[in-house]
Amino acid sequence: MRWVNLTISRSTGLLLGALPLAALGLAYLLAAASRHAANPADKILPLPGAMAEAMGALLFDVDPLSGQILFWADLLASLQRLGLGLGIATFSTLLVGLVLGALPPVRATFGPLVTAIAVIPPIALLPILFIVFGLGETAKVALIVIGIAPYMIRDVAGHITALPREQIAKALTLGASSWQIVLRIALPQALPRLFEALRLSLGPAWVFLIAAEAIAADVGLGYRIFLVRRYLAMDVILPYVAVIALLAMLMDLLLTRASRRLFGWAHLASR
Repeated sequence: MRWVNLTISRSTGLLLGALPLAALGLAYLLAAASRHAANPADKILPLPGAMAEAMGALLFDVDPLSGQILFWADLLASLQRLGLGLGIATFSTLLVGLVLGALPPVRATFGPLVTAIAVIPPIALLPILFIVFGLGETAKVALIVIGIAPYMIRDVAGHITALPREQIAKALTLGASSWQIVLRIALPQALPRLFEALRLSLGPAWVFLIAAEAIAADVGLGYRIFLVRRYLAMDVILPYVAVIALLAMLMDLLLTRASRRLFGWAHLASR
């Protein structure tokens, strides 16, 4: 039996996926124990107890300066920014990508503009965004939108453009108008692709969020990471990075399951 023909069950897949994570955790524990045996004051690889103690203060103690519990304030602020950015980018992709992909005159007119925006490194635009929108929430959300929306638009528009021409021809034969073709042929087939584009954009979206929070913010996961780095507080940085990774994985899982539930017909070929 060749590996390419093997079918992996759900339980086996979960076990195999957990093995590298367990190996990584064990390797970290061994390395941390080794460093602390040589230097008990080592801060580079903190032991789990030190991380639990540091995070306990952030999770449960009220900060005397802000009057907030810092971890939950950071989490809420980051999720609000990320949610707004993803929501605006998704709506923009659905609207613009649908029109670009289905209507050749619109694609010929605005396609090069979308491509030009997509190839600009979004981080390079961050100073411009701060100058135009100030240091508030708008610039941070705008960076996420500009960072992921052009890619998503190009992906969805390309998918619609590649739809079989037979579908368009049959609809036209039955008397469908251009907008009926957009809404009844292109839109249903664009939605599964939109979910996939959004799922693949989660990583870049987190990168842009953390970058914006690191430069100009007073609360947020990225802000806290870059604030405590000056103290070499790896007992805070590593748990925060782990939280970001878990959130991203959870969002990816929810989007995958939502897509399969809503558009099961689009996933039949991959089963």
